[in-house]
Amino acid sequence: MVDMGITFDDTPGIEVVMPDITFLEEIKDDLLGLVLTHAHEDHYGAIQYLWTKIKCPIFATPFTAEMLKYKTKEAGINPPVHVIPLGGGIDIGPFSIDFINLTHSIPEPNALAIKTTKGTILHTGDWKIDPNPLVGDSTDEDKLKRLGKEGVLALVCDSTNVFEEGRSGSEAVIRENLIELAGKYPGKRVVMACFASNVARVATGYEAAHQNGRFPVLVRRSLEKVDAAARASGYFQGMLPFLKAYDAKALDRGKTLLICTGSQGEQRAALKRIASQEDRHIKLETGDVVIFSSRQIPGNEKQIDELQNMLVEQGVELITHIEADVHVSGHPCRDELIDMYGWTKPQILIPVHGEEKHLVEQSKLGKLCQIPHTIVTHNGQVVELTSGKPEIVGEVHHGRLAVDGNVLIPFQGETMHIRHRMMANGQIIATLVVSEKGQLLAEPEILFFGVGEFHEELELQEDCIESLQAILADMTLDELQDDVLLEEKTRTLIRRIVNAARGKKPPTHVQVIRV
Repeated sequence: MVDMGITFDDTPGIEVVMPDITFLEEIKDDLLGLVLTHAHEDHYGAIQYLWTKIKCPIFATPFTAEMLKYKTKEAGINPPVHVIPLGGGIDIGPFSIDFINLTHSIPEPNALAIKTTKGTILHTGDWKIDPNPLVGDSTDEDKLKRLGKEGVLALVCDSTNVFEEGRSGSEAVIRENLIELAGKYPGKRVVMACFASNVARVATGYEAAHQNGRFPVLVRRSLEKVDAAARASGYFQGMLPFLKAYDAKALDRGKTLLICTGSQGEQRAALKRIASQEDRHIKLETGDVVIFSSRQIPGNEKQIDELQNMLVEQGVELITHIEADVHVSGHPCRDELIDMYGWTKPQILIPVHGEEKHLVEQSKLGKLCQIPHTIVTHNGQVVELTSGKPEIVGEVHHGRLAVDGNVLIPFQGETMHIRHRMMANGQIIATLVVSEKGQLLAEPEILFFGVGEFHEELELQEDCIESLQAILADMTLDELQDDVLLEEKTRTLIRRIVNAARGKKPPTHVQVIRV
């Protein structure tokens, strides 16, 4: 298996979503190992939740292994992790796997050349071609070309930036720009928001601070973990330790550069806490500057806008990719994809990483570049790869799980369905206290939650109680002694009254108590 990642969701009570691996649990005796391409959450973040279901060995390069160590420790698990040297390889059962150095927005992204008796599958993971990545090795172009000469059966390839012409750009250019920006605001506090895992960008924050007479400060534990993992893996050599948030409180405002998480407006990230004035150590004032050194991930627009408006209201100046060249993507644009096709010469292209439109577009690009076969797949589909045309030959159980507190639940299951209904319509709970013969012993209690404003709910409550008493008066003795029928008639009546008044049918729960 290659990678085991998570995604995020803004459903109340749910933050983390991951694949349902029922299929893998069913064949876990045949699962020889989990090989990680790199240490981004969408590629390794589910291990802490799901590894105990499969308990297979894990293979990763040094930085990814260091990052994984923190996750498994927090989760209280101890999987066997085999550290593979950069550019190394491993034999796992019938598979011979070569790790190929690529570049991305994190150290040690690897393509995996999975060699089988039927041919080689090259899985790119996330990648780009950065001629000057600043942290880590450059793309191993020679190894990719050698692989192409030997023969690649199938290329499983990142599609994220397939609509972008040209090339993604280099971290070296961003470093120059951020160093210049950090020097333009003497006496003001400068904040740089970026993804915690972008080690090269964190190193750039360090350089931007030191070259402008500022102290570099890491704000948030996730950045401190990345810093520790980078140093343990041999990166950040020659760099002094970063300061922490509590250190910045005692320093002159114009003498710090704060490196923060939260560029996507995440609720618990550092920048949102600072913007909400909830951080004990960091306060922003009029004229301070926040640089959003990241891209806006689709789906996060609303929460990013909310964050940026909070900052602007406090008189903070914002610098985004619109105002300055402060970010480059970690994914390949069209020219880089074409380079990869030319180097590896695959017989089959399987686009991954992206929405349907990205997968289809890369399939079209592959055909334009004379790749003999391309195939667009969907979750759960089983693809047979042969020297001929690839075919979808079956489907396995698939879906998504959500972390709900400290348990996993089906993301499309009944629990989530009810929550979505409650969010959209509110909720009603009715209680009837009746005798054995069905006579009301007290006025029905009907509670409304989020159905309307308080005075509106009082009016609805009166209407429902009055109508319910009339309904009960017309029921026969046999009907009044049937709890199921009594509950259903009560539920139907309440929902009809509320729908007539509000145009909604909230989930309505009725309990009958017999005394």
